[in-house]
This record gives sequence, C-alpha cells and structure tokens, in this order.
Amino acid sequence: MEAIMRNFFQFLARNKRVNKWAAKYGLHLGAQKFVAGLSIEQAITQVRLLYEDGRAATLDHLGEFVRSEAEARQSAYMCLKALEAIAEANVPSHLSVKLTSLGLDISDDLCFEQMCHILNKASEHRIFVRIDMEDYAHCQQAIDLFKRLRKMYDGVGLVLQAYLYRTEQDLRDLGQISANLRLVKGAYKESPEVAFPKKADVDKNYLKIIKQHLLNGHYTAVASHDEQIIHQVKEFVREKEIKRDQFEFQMLFGIREDMQKKLASEGYTVRVYVPYGKDWFGYYMRRLAERPANVWFVMKNWMK
Repeated sequence: MEAIMRNFFQFLARNKRVNKWAAKYGLHLGAQKFVAGLSIEQAITQVRLLYEDGRAATLDHLGEFVRSEAEARQSAYMCLKALEAIAEANVPSHLSVKLTSLGLDISDDLCFEQMCHILNKASEHRIFVRIDMEDYAHCQQAIDLFKRLRKMYDGVGLVLQAYLYRTEQDLRDLGQISANLRLVKGAYKESPEVAFPKKADVDKNYLKIIKQHLLNGHYTAVASHDEQIIHQVKEFVREKEIKRDQFEFQMLFGIREDMQKKLASEGYTVRVYVPYGKDWFGYYMRRLAERPANVWFVMKNWMK
C-alpha cells in the first residue's frame, strides 16, 4: 500500500497540468504545514520565528518546469530578491537553489550565468548558497556546474543523495575540492539500475558517506529526520572528537519540530529548510510520497 501511495504522489509531483492547477488553487490541501508561504515576506516571518527558537534556516524559492530563458531569468531574479530579504532582515539563513529552475534544461551556459548573478549577490551579503540535487538525469550536470562555480566562489555547496550507487565515488571526487555537502537519502523515484531499491541499503550507504565526509575534515550537513541515523551521527562525532562547527543537522520545515528543538537545546546547529512560492505543489507531493504519516496528517485536516 505504501509503495502505491508513494508512486501516486510522485506521479502528481511530475504532472505539469496538476501543478498548474494547484498554483491557481492556492496554498491549501494541508500544504501550509510544509510550505512557509507564497511570498518572501511570509517566508522571512517563519525564518525569524525559527531564529528566535534557536534554529537557522535555508530559504528555497520553489520553482519547477522552467521552459524558457525568460522564466529562468525570472527565477534567478526571485533568488536575488530572497538574498536581499535575508540581508535586510539580518537573520541566519542560507539560500537553496534548483538548477533546473535556472535554465539547466535549456542551456548549461544560461544556468551558469544565472548562478554567477546569484553568487555575486550572495558574496556581497556573505550568504551561503546551496545547490540542490534533483533527479538522476541532472546529477552529472549539477556536479559539473558546481565544480565550475567552486573555482570562482567559496560560499557555495552541493547536495548528494545516498540512494544513488554513484554517490560514494562522487563524494571522494568532491572531497578533493573540500566541498561543503548536504547529504540526504534521496526523494526522487529512480530505477534500480542507478539507485538502491531497499531502504536498509540506502540507510547503510547514508551513514557510510556521512562518516567518510566527516573523517575527511569537510563540512557536512546531515539532512535527516531518522532518529537512529541522528543518534549514530552524534555517537560517531563524540567518539572521533569531531568539533560541532564541522557539521550541522538539517530538517524540513514542518517535520519533526520536536526533534529540531531538542537538538538545538543540546547545542547542535540545526538548520531548517524553508520552502516558499507559488510553485509549491511538486515539492508538497514529494513530501507526501516520502512519509505515509504526512498523508494521514493531511487527511485529518481535510476531515475537519
């Protein structure tokens, strides 16, 4: 049953027509639990609340299905607005970007140009920018573009997904340029030809790459809501005497706030991924696909 539900929500996340309908409908259907709002102003309000509670943030202006150069430039403009808003609000927030929203499917050079605009502005305000990882089809493109940018900018990082077979080698490769990496399990539906189909294998590989990156002395963002994973990371850094300024825990807006607050109270850096924007539907469907408990939450809201 869980697999059927997961496939259903993954299908909806990729459906352009349904995404377009949802954008007109507005931020309903329970999405407000996982999405901070439609505007940068609403998102900054949530970032302030997190800051007051001892947590940092990463803002992400949601955008999918960019089909033209004009749309890519508009998406980059929204990222620049987010950077200005972070600086003006003076809150501890990074910025997360998706390369497809900046024109990666149109032209590598167009996407690179938009990223340079964003990173120039980010450097001006000393704001770190994280390049999100999307599906397997864009993995190599994202890594190649990141390497180009890393030669020019220090304040940029990347995401790697533990469920891909290739990730361990990618980790070693990127370690040569001291990459700041956000390590996740992976949320896209991929073929067993490129990704571990079993959760136990994904978990095993996830812990493996976390430990490897930490031992190599590189900054590691551990993005997980899995209590067992988090516990094992805490034990590992204690055993290896790894300083807390070399890593942080990251979680999604609206998920496991109890654990977020507990970790922050224990003195760990906790960063919350705060998505916002009109193109919220694809992101929301992927959150429902990841955890059946999220679906039950939504159903309860609908029945109220």
